[in-house]
Amino acid sequence: MECETPIEGEDKSAIKTDATVPQSRQNLLKWNGWGYKDSFFYRADDVAAFSGNRYPLSGHHLPGFFQWAKDVLNVDLSITVPKKEALREDEVPKPIINEDFMNNIKEAKIMHSLAPDDRVFRAHGHTVREIHTLRTSMFPRIPDIVLWPKNHDEVVKVVSLANRLNVVIIPFGGGTNVTGALECPEHEQRCIASLDTSQMNRILWIDEENLLCRCEAGIIGQDLERSLQKKGFTVGHEPDSIEFSSLGGWVATRASGMKKSIYGNIEDLLVHVTLVTSLGVIQRGYQVPRVSSGPDLHELIIGSEGLLGVITEVSLKIRPLPECQKHGSLVFPDFDSGVLCLREVARRRLKPASIRLMDNDQFKFGHALKVPGGYFGSFKETMQKLYLTKLKGFDLNKLSVATLLFEGTRKEVNDLEKEINEIAAKFNGIPAGEENGKRGYLLTFVIAYIRDFGMDYHNLAESFETSVPWSKVSSLCRNVKLCIQRECAARNIKYYYITCRVTQSYDAGACIYFYLSFNYASLTLTDPMAIYEELEAKARDEILRSGGSISHHHGVGKIRQKWMPHSVSPLGLTTLQAIKKHLDPKDIFACGNLIPPTHSKL
Repeated sequence: MECETPIEGEDKSAIKTDATVPQSRQNLLKWNGWGYKDSFFYRADDVAAFSGNRYPLSGHHLPGFFQWAKDVLNVDLSITVPKKEALREDEVPKPIINEDFMNNIKEAKIMHSLAPDDRVFRAHGHTVREIHTLRTSMFPRIPDIVLWPKNHDEVVKVVSLANRLNVVIIPFGGGTNVTGALECPEHEQRCIASLDTSQMNRILWIDEENLLCRCEAGIIGQDLERSLQKKGFTVGHEPDSIEFSSLGGWVATRASGMKKSIYGNIEDLLVHVTLVTSLGVIQRGYQVPRVSSGPDLHELIIGSEGLLGVITEVSLKIRPLPECQKHGSLVFPDFDSGVLCLREVARRRLKPASIRLMDNDQFKFGHALKVPGGYFGSFKETMQKLYLTKLKGFDLNKLSVATLLFEGTRKEVNDLEKEINEIAAKFNGIPAGEENGKRGYLLTFVIAYIRDFGMDYHNLAESFETSVPWSKVSSLCRNVKLCIQRECAARNIKYYYITCRVTQSYDAGACIYFYLSFNYASLTLTDPMAIYEELEAKARDEILRSGGSISHHHGVGKIRQKWMPHSVSPLGLTTLQAIKKHLDPKDIFACGNLIPPTHSKL
């Protein structure tokens, strides 16, 4: 079965990928912030509101949000931070043009652009520093040209030309990374081409008998899922960025999704991948479930972050759509009790599609985003009732909440929910309803919009994550929070927010996801971003001391590069450098991710 036309979504949230309009995604998305142009938080008199119609919060007022922001972060709504509302072309760095390369691109009829807005849009990901830069200044170095190849063969042509004519290639998928991976090395003097894969967005075939699909790497996650579901299938990979991130980006960053428990991470879903390097194409000669032919070269590609080449096509496992999908939630007297419950669920190898545990601060944050009579609206009232009856002794300032998603046959879902509820009871946890679980699950998709809104009011915020053994989950969370408390006190930062949640569970451990924010309005700072990055670096050092990793799924990029020797050992790092030198002797893929870049000159 084949789908030969570009994938085009049909509902209100779709991003069309018409090959004749390569800027179509760009036209729907913000140039200096997260997500859709029509979706954002704003002030409606003195009440927060969320625009558009794409999310559960859309079109609603949020009467509790500003009070939470004032109480926790001392936000003063009367003082806003000036920001640029439009891109000024006169501040965009002039392109460095390789005339021979340009002439060959034109001759090959490969779509391209030198327009400032096209180049700036692909010059960054979504770290808080990158968004702050777009609002206040400009990057010192950006891509000189944007290319839109339409298929694998055109990528081969582009990379061959770049290698022959000494042009840098930085692959661009959805642009959602939070590691600085797309920022151009400042000292690179060669022409830099951003290779945008958005026009490579087809499902090439679906093999229903063997439950496989073959896709071009530029297809966006929500478009992939929408198209497969029309045929009765799913990949099941659902990262927080599924609306905007690409399949190639998932592979390049070693991504993980919210439904990892039953569908797996991207490395578990991948069957075959094609990589175009400066020396040629790496791919297997067959697509089979497993092969013993020496070290797995796929492991060089997964997580390579644009360092070795361009991912063009990917074969993935698919599954029939589940008969039943059901949300749920659990309330525990404290975070540690919830961790013990999740550990027991993992020990028994039970597989809800998703099980995530938020700490008390994150629970309160979610409650602050309730809409009247709706989104989390009855949760506090329900909890008060339970507190007075079944839950006497629970402290609303300590409790922890888990959200669950079950998928399978109706019987499988009901049996699994019953078993997990029984486990929760052993740790003093009780069910808190399907609606609360659903709302908590969907809240994930608007968090980045809140980050951008907070920047208007002197608040800098970002997320970071780690993986850690079960025996160290609770202590790592405590240690990181205490670390931020100490570091903020040392800098006279009085108003800050540090919270965490368990997002993915494994036999041997879990992923911990942190949110960090602080208010710098009352501080005399020449560079508040530098302070944020100092705080996050201190938190990362504490994570490593407490037994965690440098990343679970965000990747390394440039911002975590200094911890690579600790992560893979000095010998491991030089091995990676040797592989890079062999596959890319001219450093054509000079993105500067994972390992220090070689500053190439003309």
